Amino acid sequence: MLRLLPLVVALVMAWLWWQGSSWHTRRSLLKHSKPLSDPVLAAHVACMADTLGTGPVEVRVYDHTAINGLASPDGRVYVTSGLIRRYRAGEIGSAEVASVIAHEIGHLALGHAPRRRLDFLGQNAMRLVLGLVIGRFIPFIGPLIATKAAALLASLLAARLSRRDEFEADAYGAALMHRIGLGHAPQVALLRKLDADAGRRGSGMVAWLASHPPVPDRIAAIETLAKDWPAPSLPD
Repeated sequence: MLRLLPLVVALVMAWLWWQGSSWHTRRSLLKHSKPLSDPVLAAHVACMADTLGTGPVEVRVYDHTAINGLASPDGRVYVTSGLIRRYRAGEIGSAEVASVIAHEIGHLALGHAPRRRLDFLGQNAMRLVLGLVIGRFIPFIGPLIATKAAALLASLLAARLSRRDEFEADAYGAALMHRIGLGHAPQVALLRKLDADAGRRGSGMVAWLASHPPVPDRIAAIETLAKDWPAPSLPD
């Protein structure tokens, strides 16, 4: 039993750290955001909520220049002010912004935040176990080697799991967009715009370490999913 004590302590400490980090993130998001007030986007969100039967979906605009969205563990959806500025400038359509919101609703509906918490605890357990095992066979520098190896393995695992979540949220968002009559085309169009933006900026991220799948792969998955769907029809 005493041999398991370090593992139990490590897991408890990781859980406490995660709880504190989540609380800080929620507080920061609320402090630096305001409710989404655009009537066209609000109508899209209301249509999503009616379709899902979940009650109102709270969407807020987070003050950040990036073109992005995110889902908070407390059930709120955020879109960045950079995305809204592009929308108001006419560079991004209302349905494309709606596709971001649908994607983030997918993260919430599929329980990705709680799953990430379990993954995080597992990664910390892996770090500790590797440290104990390698440290027994390689004195002095063993723990250092174990820490580096565990960090790399944890990064690879986290990236793989994150990419899986993105594919799942894409599929959920595409289905929701189809059900409210907007179809999957706006989602694909926005992904292509973001991919073009990223190409202009340049990116040296190794694909298997990226937290998001390559955009062509995401588009192909969405189009494969939607190929047998009937053409969307907007509600009267």
